[in-house]
Parts: sequence; structure tokens; C-alpha cells
Amino acid sequence: MRIVNWNVNSIRTRADRVLEFLSRQDVDVLAMQETKCKDEQFPYLMFQGVGYEVAHVGYDQWNGVAIASRVGLTDVEDHFAGQPGFHKDPEKPQQLEARALGATCGGVRVWSLYVPNGREIADRHYDYKLRWLDALRRHALQAPELAVYLGDMNIAPFDTDVWDIQAFAGATHVTEPERIAFAQLEEAGLVETSRRFDAGYSYWDYKGARFQRGEGMKIDFQLATPALAARATGGFIDRDERSGKGASDHAPVIVDYEV
Repeated sequence: MRIVNWNVNSIRTRADRVLEFLSRQDVDVLAMQETKCKDEQFPYLMFQGVGYEVAHVGYDQWNGVAIASRVGLTDVEDHFAGQPGFHKDPEKPQQLEARALGATCGGVRVWSLYVPNGREIADRHYDYKLRWLDALRRHALQAPELAVYLGDMNIAPFDTDVWDIQAFAGATHVTEPERIAFAQLEEAGLVETSRRFDAGYSYWDYKGARFQRGEGMKIDFQLATPALAARATGGFIDRDERSGKGASDHAPVIVDYEV
């Protein structure tokens, strides 16, 4: 089973490109992040027309996650148990955001994740990010035997996961608390399968010609349960999808599993 995660950065802008990618790379399951649309705006018919079932959760023009599968799609959940919410005003209700979507595809429990960015270290969003990751860790402790948590984690776990660690001094994505939170996902029993096959970058900012200069970050991952990780047979980051007109600022992360 070929499972892919990809921050598409607006599915309505890139639907044709995503469909071409599904065909070209013979994808079984695609977990998408940052779809940037409400549920009723998602282009379901385009995916159904090429043999994919789709689940999506999106409340407005921000965030949004989806799963497209040609090997079945059942038991859909639009958030995970314990997932915290957020509002910039601490006195107002902290509302769930469209950042997690689970479904069973071909016997594998798949979670498409868009981890909060954190914005700045002094921002409430940074604390929200850490709480969100801790809730995810606790959820992963109860994962079924075959499960994968994948998507845009918004963390670079190692200095080598950014093009220049000095450029990130005082910034999010590389702080010790974030990296500890990522490591705790692995301590909870998840195995990072994607790095095993391709340790290169998965994201390049649009600004400053970062892609052309090779100045990227590795922040998109697949974390599988041990039983599923043991069945990972290969994978790569499709950097061709970061090039050309209309590209997302992220590249798809591909891992093959014997299921």
C-alpha cells in the first residue's frame, strides 16, 4: 500500500495537480493538509471520478485536512480524543480547529495531521502547539496495531533538518520543547518511517527563492506503529512536485507498506 502525506496549500488551487500526482505515483492513500476550504467546497467529485473516496474536515478558509483512498475509507473521525482547541482570546471558548482526521483505509488506521504552527515562542499559539502534541502523544498510546500518523508536523527534529540552524535562532519549529514533544511521539511507540528512506527536505518557503537555492526544512513525516513500520519497504520525497508553476510549498512524502 502506497501511503502519502502532502500539505497541498489549498486544494481548490491545486486539485488538477494533485489528481495528476495520484495517477503518476500510483497512490493508494493520500493524507492532505492545509486544504483551506469548508467541507462543502472540497472537490469531491474530481477525486471520485478517478476512483478515490474522500473524507474532509474544514470549517473555513484556514487549516483543513483530508484523506483520499482507493482501498476503502471507513470509521471517519474529524478529531482525535483529547484534541485541544484554540482561540486567540483566552477568555473565549477554545474551539477545535480542522487539524486532524482519522479513517481506516485497507486495514490501516490513517491520521492526517496538521500540527499547529506555533507562530512565535511568546505567542499563545506556541503553548497551544505543545498541548496539541501532548494530546496526540496520549492518543497514540491507544493506537491499533496498524496505524500511521502523518502530515505536516511543523517541527524540524534535528539541526540537519533545516538549511541553516543559525537562521532559526529564536524561532519556532526548532526549539527544545518542540523537539522533545516530537521525540515523545516516538517514545509513545511510533516509528518515523519516512526518514528511513529519504532524509531530505520536504518544505521550501516561497520567499527568497528557497527551493531554487536548496534552502528548505524537513517538517513533514510519517510516524507508524511498530507493526506497520516493520512492513515499510521503501519511500521518497517527490521534489518534482515542489517545482513548476502552481506548486505547493511542500513536497509529497511517500512510503510503501506491505499490508
